[in-house]
Amino acid sequence: MHQSSTLYVGWDVHQESIAVAYVAKAHDAEVIFLGTIGTRQADIDQLVRTLQAKAKHLVFVYEAGPCGSWLYRDLTNTGHICGVVAPSRMPKQAGDRVNTDRRDAVQLARLMRSGDLTPVDVPKVEDEAMRDLTRAREDALRDLKAAKFRLKAFWLRHAIRSTGSATWGPAHLRWLSEVIRPTPAQPMVFQAYVRAVNEHTARLGRLERARQDQVQSWRVSPVVEALQALRGVQFTVAVTTVAELGDRTRFDHPRPLMKCLGLIPSESSSGERRRQGTLTTAGNTHARRALVEGAWSSRLPLRLEPQPKAIQEISWKAHVRLCKRFRRLMARGKHANQIVVALARELVGFMWAIAKQVPVTP
Repeated sequence: MHQSSTLYVGWDVHQESIAVAYVAKAHDAEVIFLGTIGTRQADIDQLVRTLQAKAKHLVFVYEAGPCGSWLYRDLTNTGHICGVVAPSRMPKQAGDRVNTDRRDAVQLARLMRSGDLTPVDVPKVEDEAMRDLTRAREDALRDLKAAKFRLKAFWLRHAIRSTGSATWGPAHLRWLSEVIRPTPAQPMVFQAYVRAVNEHTARLGRLERARQDQVQSWRVSPVVEALQALRGVQFTVAVTTVAELGDRTRFDHPRPLMKCLGLIPSESSSGERRRQGTLTTAGNTHARRALVEGAWSSRLPLRLEPQPKAIQEISWKAHVRLCKRFRRLMARGKHANQIVVALARELVGFMWAIAKQVPVTP
């Protein structure tokens, strides 16, 4: 093998091991399974040196998974080409029920050589940090809702009724601290539920303040500010979508972005019959949920004053189009959930257009 040749290296990455296979660029070359290595930096460096002795150019690929993007960054920082592919986009043969680390590594190397893999966009370190922060806030909000649900279920079982409204304000919390039950065990359970609500509330507040502070120094903060010119796109919706989707301008048209978010209907058509079903719900769940929530709030007022004229025009165009779309779907008797999803899909296109207008530091 000449030094000018290229090797395509497939990795099947796990927490403690990596299965490795490689294949030369020649069409008739056989895929060679190299074996399994550890995940330490010394193990990876030794493997890279071994492969560089066989070929000058190395192209690595592995599936996205729970182990994160550290391997991608380590390889690209050293000047190598590396791709990360989504497992859901991997071509699979019908009836193939065998799945091993060796087969996965071999298949990755073979498909990368043939050009049948489409790598996903790997976020920068600071973008991934903001995404972790937004997801941590979502987790805290979900835990808070679950804690409140358990506490309210306890009220219902024991016929505890509040004298005021359950706003979880100071007066309501004082009432919670004064509730008395006849047995020693029940007050312990009740106060444990109350403490859980208070702890999750405090954690949610800390994360929201941290998110507000971090966005100020984020390199894409101008995009976050510009997106809030759209109706329904508040701070949370803007930060979540930008953190989850990264650079929207990598899409040449908003339709692939809608497809990436799973906001397009599924379809089962054959011959002259055309049948569309529910949403594909593929892609990023967090961003899709934020966009649907924004569509529910699309009657909020516009924020045009601090924005440039180009963004104001896009925002006003979105306002007119979404209102017209809403009235037409209502007149056709569509369900409210279907209307909201349709508005969210339209909203993605205008968010893409605004992102095109805002320069971002690389």
